[in-house]
Amino acid sequence: MSILTLGPAGTYSHRVSLSFSDDIEFRNSVTAIVKDVSNGTFDKGIIPVENSIEGSVTESLSSLVAYEVAVLEEVVAPIKHALLAQSPTFDTITSHPQALAQCRNFITSNYPALKLEPATSTASGIDRATEDASIAAIGHPESSNEKLKILAKNIQDQSSNSTRFFAIAPPQKRQISGKKTSVIIYPRSDYSGLLLQILQTFADQDINLTRIESRPSGNKLGDYLFHIDFESSSDESRTSEVFSNLQNIVSKNGWVRSLGSYNVTHLS
Repeated sequence: MSILTLGPAGTYSHRVSLSFSDDIEFRNSVTAIVKDVSNGTFDKGIIPVENSIEGSVTESLSSLVAYEVAVLEEVVAPIKHALLAQSPTFDTITSHPQALAQCRNFITSNYPALKLEPATSTASGIDRATEDASIAAIGHPESSNEKLKILAKNIQDQSSNSTRFFAIAPPQKRQISGKKTSVIIYPRSDYSGLLLQILQTFADQDINLTRIESRPSGNKLGDYLFHIDFESSSDESRTSEVFSNLQNIVSKNGWVRSLGSYNVTHLS
């Protein structure tokens, strides 16, 4: 079974995908991955959703709103960055924007005057540095090759740097059992106490939230959606009660979408 993930080969998403299968195909954006999984072109995809230093991957959250999918599993992977170049002399550093941000202290301390060039992925940055000696790349240390040397290892700002990935599938494969559940709430309204009502619904059922984030809906300024992850399975009665209450809160104009329940795997 083919797995769709962010390419080219060598990205952190690719490395996580290899823990599921060797049969992997690539897309150059998270949005393209979620779209092709949502419409059933592929049975499974791997996307990054949150980094321990830089927070949520905004394209992933937006894509989960634009296209309906199910989350089959959460995978937490350590992220270890290295600086790679053909020689110690270069004038540009390139990588995925998240990787550049995760190594901000290293770059500021060692290369404050150099140009930073965002890339679509860490692997595409590696390709650029392999082709152009004036460019260095930030990526996995195993991405070194005959041309690229490792100039510095473990350059991420925090040694505990890690990223959450979602294994996603078409919406009809949504699961009802697992340690965690994810939900997207779009109230399509704004009034005093709205967020309190939503949070109180979970508190009344003694359900712990592991993440809550508001994101612009894109419809108008000041209009927001809520992405919530919580520690409860969809097949529990207390979760059913939460979903029922949430539907009542947004019943006039909005919607509630469950991404399903899933377990968490930690890679070493």
